[in-house]
Amino acid sequence: MELETLCREAKAAKYEVQKLSTAQKDEALQRIAALLTEKAADIIAANDLDMKNAQEKGMSPALQDRLRLSEARIAAMSEGLLQVAALPDPVGEVLEHFERPNGLKLDKVRVPLGVIGIIYESRPNVTADAFALTFKSGNAVILKGGSDAIHSNTAITAVIREGLKQAGITEHAISLIGSTDRETTRAFMQMRDYVDVLIPRGSAGLIRSVVENSRIPVIETGAGNCHIYIDAAADAEIAKQIIVNAKTQRLGVCNACESLVVHEKVMETVFPAVAKALKEKEVELRADEKALAACDLCVPADEADFAAEYLDLMISVKTVKDIDEAIAHINRYSTHHSEAIITADEKNAEKFLKEIDSACVYVNASTRFTDGFEFGFGAEIGISTQMLHARGPMGLKELTTYKYQIHGNGQVRG
Repeated sequence: MELETLCREAKAAKYEVQKLSTAQKDEALQRIAALLTEKAADIIAANDLDMKNAQEKGMSPALQDRLRLSEARIAAMSEGLLQVAALPDPVGEVLEHFERPNGLKLDKVRVPLGVIGIIYESRPNVTADAFALTFKSGNAVILKGGSDAIHSNTAITAVIREGLKQAGITEHAISLIGSTDRETTRAFMQMRDYVDVLIPRGSAGLIRSVVENSRIPVIETGAGNCHIYIDAAADAEIAKQIIVNAKTQRLGVCNACESLVVHEKVMETVFPAVAKALKEKEVELRADEKALAACDLCVPADEADFAAEYLDLMISVKTVKDIDEAIAHINRYSTHHSEAIITADEKNAEKFLKEIDSACVYVNASTRFTDGFEFGFGAEIGISTQMLHARGPMGLKELTTYKYQIHGNGQVRG
């Protein structure tokens, strides 16, 4: 289908979706959730084609893990739709009510954004998550996935459209751009007449390209060079447990820990135990000179390592003399996604929370919790790392804006 026609149909659909009641949206999501489970075999068969192509291209194991679907992962997608259906509908919420001296009554009311375009890579679960959140928040969505997952995305979209049709709702509430070439992506980014906001999800290169080339307003979801700072008052066992989880529980995700920052006072006490635990998980530690001297399990780091989002079995290690240096290092190299401090010092914990410039900041917990599902949002459209218009995991409310509804009884302005 011609791109402009697809976008025009989505724009028409947004006005239909905006009129749906909460009950209509929830019933459709429940129907689609059941269909995803029923048609899991068809989706997995399509995913097998993508996996075969990925293996032939030599895709890394971490990225293959992002791409792979299984019955369990499809069940999780289905459960995500049900959770979104169970969440409160943000559309129509009155955020503020006030009256003016002239008798005008004003309501600030939450409304959908409109047509949301999403450009994303390798992760086919994004297809279902993105639909659930945009649909429940009253929006239409246009998806532009990568070539790596085209068969999977097509199969999932077909199931969603079938469910919408069964529910008596326009199928154009979701559209998938079939072409995977860069020219189509560039053309999509120019469709300002039809698309209200664009959200990129994927590599730093993809996000940068969208931000630099789009004529459509962009909500930037960032790459994840996530840091964990081991403070002088850190507990060794807690540090080991959190860091191993944050780094190795799943490699190819944006909330995995990529950088360690270690107070020099614990470089010869806490850090060796952490390093040993990471090495047992086959993680390569790329460290500065002080860390190299304290632990023979490390290899030398260069400047690029401190800014790297590895998405692999590697982690950088930086030694600092105090919490101020730790905060300065993190704010310099961070992608402003998720950072954590491990400490028993409440004063340092509060300082870290206040001064770190990232969307999500943790005390004594893994960065892996930066996730819409873990935050209770049902799913997420992405992790926003910018200041406007949303920050952190983007759920239903982050996919809305507001308008003012004004009631009068004949007032005119003098």
